Amino acid sequence: MAVFGKRRLMAGAAALVGLVAASLVGAAPASTAAPAAGSTMVGYFTNWGIYDRGYQVKNLETSGTAAKLNVINYAFGSTANGQCSLTDAYADYQKVFDAGSSVDGKADTGPLYGNFGQLRKLKKMHPGLKVVFSVGGWTLSSGFTQAAQNPTAFANSCYSMVKDSRWADVFDGIDIDWEYPNACGLSCDSSGAAAFKKVVSAVRSKFGSGALVTAAITADGTSGGKIDAADYAGAAASVNWYNVMTYDYFGAFNPTGPTAPHSPLTSYSGIPTANFFADAAIQKLKGKGIASSKLLLGIGFYGRGWTGVTQATPGGKATGAAPGKYEAGIQDYKLLKTSCPSTGTIAGTAYAKCGSQWWSYDTVSTVKGKMSYAKSQGLGGAFFWSADGDTSNGELASAMRGGLG
Repeated sequence: MAVFGKRRLMAGAAALVGLVAASLVGAAPASTAAPAAGSTMVGYFTNWGIYDRGYQVKNLETSGTAAKLNVINYAFGSTANGQCSLTDAYADYQKVFDAGSSVDGKADTGPLYGNFGQLRKLKKMHPGLKVVFSVGGWTLSSGFTQAAQNPTAFANSCYSMVKDSRWADVFDGIDIDWEYPNACGLSCDSSGAAAFKKVVSAVRSKFGSGALVTAAITADGTSGGKIDAADYAGAAASVNWYNVMTYDYFGAFNPTGPTAPHSPLTSYSGIPTANFFADAAIQKLKGKGIASSKLLLGIGFYGRGWTGVTQATPGGKATGAAPGKYEAGIQDYKLLKTSCPSTGTIAGTAYAKCGSQWWSYDTVSTVKGKMSYAKSQGLGGAFFWSADGDTSNGELASAMRGGLG
């Protein structure tokens, strides 16, 4: 869910999914197999990651990440014209994986191919694992404005996409990633404060109580900011949980700085924008009456950076975005940990100065700290964006699971 795509128990984890409804996040029916409050771990897998990034469903298994997850969010479906639709049929269900690239070491034989077929195999290997289809994101949210005009039609289209007979068994629900209702993201929406609740309510009604219905939401803790723009409290009754996008607060989208950590957990002296940090958002959402157990803390498996920086500590000036492998100003954790190792921490996250570049990102240590915060706040758990940014042995995912228990 980061700007570049969205502006993202070992075997015992699976056993959590059989707990009775009273102990489930959002008191979801047992048929959703949602994990116990406080231990939910969700991770995003991107359909475009199989190309340049070379990150396949198989990597979720070989890294050990699949065994640690309760839910995989598959990103993204489109909302164009107020309807849910696939964005890449080839990646989703047509690509034939050979034995070497298949999650179970066996070449695809059909009838279902692509990532969907691979996810089906992964679920057979991890019977408690759930997969949710995420729609929208930073680049594909504009259609939500039209969806808000006819929520029922939108919900019907989403159900038809997610529960298509060819892959109905693969998906256990839907994630609504509207960036942002009644506010501005890549485009601006003015559907009104009630629109989000109406859309999510229609989706829940269509999918039924047995499905997982979740939503990725803003982490803007400022007064009169994006959290205040929509009725997130009213919509909470329709979701199992909210994925609170507690990252992307600061970055080289402000090319001259000041440098600042993109995912601060707390405030700090000199923070460029007041209440632009994770705890401010969590407290604001809780203050609106949303149960802590319905809030998941977001962890970014990537960093944001500037170049032309001379000051090692946060607050320095810059000349532009630092070069990144896939996009300027953004770099995967797996690359940053060696190319620009952490030189300090602030506000519960790490930063690094190497040459004229300055980066901020979460490390194993800061992830553990954030999981401790999630537990202390009684949150439902945590989620990450996205799997392809982690190391080949899934060290950030391991730190998340270890911290959540």
